[in-house]
Amino acid sequence: MADSIEKILDDTKENKHIFDSFLKANSVLAGYSNPCCSISGGKDSDIMLDLLTHIDPEKRIQYVWFNTGIEYEATKQHLDYLEQKYGIKIHREKAIKPIPLSCREFGQPFLSKRVSDMIERLQRHNFQWEDEPYDVLVQKYPRCITAIGWWTNHFESIQFNIDYNRYLKEFLLLNPPSFKISSKCCEYAKKKVAHKFNKQMHCDLNITGVRRAERGVRSSAYKSCFTNKSDKNAPDEYRPLFWYENEDESAYDKLFNVLHSRCYSEYGLKRTGCVGCPFARNLDEELRVINQYEPKLYKAVNFVFKDSYAYTEKFRKFVSDKKLEENNYHEK
Repeated sequence: MADSIEKILDDTKENKHIFDSFLKANSVLAGYSNPCCSISGGKDSDIMLDLLTHIDPEKRIQYVWFNTGIEYEATKQHLDYLEQKYGIKIHREKAIKPIPLSCREFGQPFLSKRVSDMIERLQRHNFQWEDEPYDVLVQKYPRCITAIGWWTNHFESIQFNIDYNRYLKEFLLLNPPSFKISSKCCEYAKKKVAHKFNKQMHCDLNITGVRRAERGVRSSAYKSCFTNKSDKNAPDEYRPLFWYENEDESAYDKLFNVLHSRCYSEYGLKRTGCVGCPFARNLDEELRVINQYEPKLYKAVNFVFKDSYAYTEKFRKFVSDKKLEENNYHEK
């Protein structure tokens, strides 16, 4: 290890997660010749980038940012700042199909990735939103078994069934979607672009800022910070911040003076994922912020996700009314 790394380890020895992340990152990177790292311009990404530059003085890592077609101006400006601060180049890769195009072609995202995927499959097979048993529906839709299993709560684990989202089935029965629903916007704006970039760069290690504390679909797909791919043509995967809790990130910011984009410092956002995505838990607040600070972007997301926003609002009201009915019933 370089002397500077030794000093960093000494400075971070009181925080186990930060200390361990430097040790692990230094060990992992030593075994690869063409590591690539996805940068988002978000908080996790900033800390990951700072950590990696400390242990990569030769600047072997190739950094890349995926332009989805709907991005904060603040994020684009922050990427310029990061390049200047660390003396690196961040490749800007355009989407194979920008989010607006994907939504128009495949459908708009609604509620969550799994819900969107299942509804898309049902729509593709001209499902009539029927409240029939699994055995009946698989006979009518034999090429849509997975989505039928979701619709009829056929799977053993509730997380794979429609009842995982309370009242969703009742809502869909009464309000079948009149627009196309899909989550393919992510596939063509990020996943396929990342695969293409890694192939071009002959990447043997793919580094991302996924954290277990996110508790989302991405983090739940992993059990540790490292994935050794059995496919020799696919890069191994490494997540330097996987074990970081929120307090670890706050400690890291103070220790290394990490400055985040205006999305955090000025706009007050808690996350900077896909802008205006209907999956966002605090969508209303995010839209308010976008309207205040980047009004042109606000018009864009309302055009792209118009149907999903209206449908989401209708579903939320449906859930609220159902809960009120239940509370009134139990109080009698």
